[in-house]
Amino acid sequence: MSPRTYHHPETDEITLARVLAALSDPTRLEMIRRLADGGEHDSLELADDLPRSTLTYHTRMLRDAGVTWTRSEGRACLIRLRSEDLDQLFPGVLAAVIANAGTKAGRA
Repeated sequence: MSPRTYHHPETDEITLARVLAALSDPTRLEMIRRLADGGEHDSLELADDLPRSTLTYHTRMLRDAGVTWTRSEGRACLIRLRSEDLDQLFPGVLAAVIANAGTKAGRA
């Protein structure tokens, strides 16, 4: 069985509007906060008590916006932030979002 493949936008296809739209949801904002350590995380670690279909939806929104990289390893879906790409395109935006993700301002 071959590993699942995921589509990721090229760096020049990432737009600020799509990134901000993806980060506007409180669930995805919490996912980004958890990914902020720079490591890869199993998608199941990114949100507590979400149905798998909802988790898949949110991880796809982040991937399609160019916020995360996703790869499969066995049965796991491993995700990490595209920090370098986002910092190159939109300096300071990701850091500001992460810094505010745990505050009242970061919650809807």
